[in-house]
Amino acid sequence: MKNEREFLPVSGYLMLFVVLVLIAGLVFSFIVLNPFMIGILIILFILSLVGFTVVNPNESSVMVLFGKYKGTIKKNGFFWVNPFFVKKKISLRARNFDSQPSKVNDKIGNPIMIGLVLVWKVEDTYKAAFEVDEYEHFVVVQSEAALRKLAGIYPYDNFEDHDAVITLRSGGDEVNHKLENEIRERLHIAGIHVIEARINYIAYAAEIAQAMLRRQQATAIVSARFKIVEGAVSMVNMALEELKKKDIIELDEDKKAAMVSNLMVVLCSDKDVAPIVNTGTLHQ
Repeated sequence: MKNEREFLPVSGYLMLFVVLVLIAGLVFSFIVLNPFMIGILIILFILSLVGFTVVNPNESSVMVLFGKYKGTIKKNGFFWVNPFFVKKKISLRARNFDSQPSKVNDKIGNPIMIGLVLVWKVEDTYKAAFEVDEYEHFVVVQSEAALRKLAGIYPYDNFEDHDAVITLRSGGDEVNHKLENEIRERLHIAGIHVIEARINYIAYAAEIAQAMLRRQQATAIVSARFKIVEGAVSMVNMALEELKKKDIIELDEDKKAAMVSNLMVVLCSDKDVAPIVNTGTLHQ
């Protein structure tokens, strides 16, 4: 038996009536002073009480008789089962596992802090009860192992790995889908159904966080300067073309170089330009 099967118990209310009959018989036995009947009825009364069990909504009870799995009660209600059954309650409710951020290395070896949130529930009570030891602890350990494996597949970002299309920081649904599949494969042995798994925290580790922040700032500044220079060159070229087209002024190569230099300084400077008015000739 490697799969769950449903156990159909006797109604607890029917056996409650039987217990009341046993109580009446016990009272009668005391009246007539029949020791043998009293002993038998007491034993039956105790065994009947032991057999009662209550299964709440979204809960199950695994039945084991002398080491043999007999089935699982999944219907909620008041029941009676063999008093020699060992009953193990397993919740079928959805549960959350919110991991603490742990330090791992990404694909290129950078230390990062990463955490996940997992929504799961027991789907196969036989596997949860007998295939693993402490299935709740199994969920925690395997989820964190899957997260560590995922972190080693993708880089944190593409600052160092420029060919990376998918990163942990920007991968979004695709990275979460990969994580969910990895955890689902690991937890299948325990009869666990993974409802959702996603990364809920990711950052560089403290020892490199400041250095990476400065690097990101530097990259942003270089990118912005590149755009500024690219735009300034286009504007200078357009100015020279318009001056030539409209025949406003004749510029030799030296004057063009001076004009280009001045325009580039004005357009690329990160501070306001202070104009200087020339009251003499253009050659002074």
